[in-house]
Amino acid sequence: MDRIAARQRLDRLWARGTAFLGCEVAILGGAMTWVSERNLVAAISNAGGFGVLACGSMKPDMLAAEIAATHKLTAKPFGVNLIVMHPQLADLAQVCIDGKVGHVVLAGGLPPADIVKKLKAGGIKVIGFAPAPVIGKKLVRGGIDALVIEGMEAGGHTGAVTTAVLAQEILPVIREVPVFVAGGIGRGEAILSFLEMGAAGAQLGTRFVCATECVAHPAFKQAFIRAAARDAVLSVQLDPRFPVIPVRALANKGTAEFMECQRRVIAKVDSGELDAKAAQLEIEHFWAGALRRAVVDGDVETGSVMAGQSVGMVTREQSVKDIIDELVAQAVDAIAAREAAGAA
Repeated sequence: MDRIAARQRLDRLWARGTAFLGCEVAILGGAMTWVSERNLVAAISNAGGFGVLACGSMKPDMLAAEIAATHKLTAKPFGVNLIVMHPQLADLAQVCIDGKVGHVVLAGGLPPADIVKKLKAGGIKVIGFAPAPVIGKKLVRGGIDALVIEGMEAGGHTGAVTTAVLAQEILPVIREVPVFVAGGIGRGEAILSFLEMGAAGAQLGTRFVCATECVAHPAFKQAFIRAAARDAVLSVQLDPRFPVIPVRALANKGTAEFMECQRRVIAKVDSGELDAKAAQLEIEHFWAGALRRAVVDGDVETGSVMAGQSVGMVTREQSVKDIIDELVAQAVDAIAAREAAGAA
């Protein structure tokens, strides 16, 4: 099989994903707070992928301005990621409707039924996260248009199950809607393997951090380029009385200080100096503003350098187009090589 035929086969494999997203290659940009803003999102869409704005803690007027600015940079489809715990979620949903956004990704928990209904009534396709088959089926019954299954290899807030296991659990049993796979994906061959299992496409975040179009601080990018997969570690909970939401980031001075913070707080509770509620707040507030310090200010020592385990595959700064072209070429080469081996 020549490369043209191999590319045609790849296009058939992710045809459901490209049709759903309205793009050329079924590769979504993972929504990363402070990273996935207008420049990176537009670059991903312009290169044939599907960019996704990270709303994070933005207020409605800020999101409206970011959507409008992104429209000025690309005529291609892009989406918006909304956190379901945001206190102004309904207002943000209306902003997406008013801003003519085609797709909204609802993250951070089970999407409220009224928000899903509101978005769909506004002509928006709604994407949700499924950390288990039962939740995926529930979301589909609730009207979700597509799913993302994200394994624990991903950067930032993550779950407890690997991408490979989630794919085996969910892809064979949920066929009603497109399912995109995320977490630890850094090469085209991996994307191909999930497509052949039934995925509609893949979501990548870490791979795009060192794009030339990404506005992240140079020190933040260099931390990615230097890192190996084992450097991207999950935050550790020292005491079950004080749960820590798992976050995957590059180990640094801040990681060690967070452990010390937990030890100090636990000791205060045990000695009666602090009550449990105040202790939990002190632990949770440790990382307040830490992601912004790392991404925007370049403080990669005490800031939170959120990264997935695919960070070891980030070896240099490249344009978004080069990254997507490289991923596609790797998948195409794998198809062509396998066919050639079979014909020999």
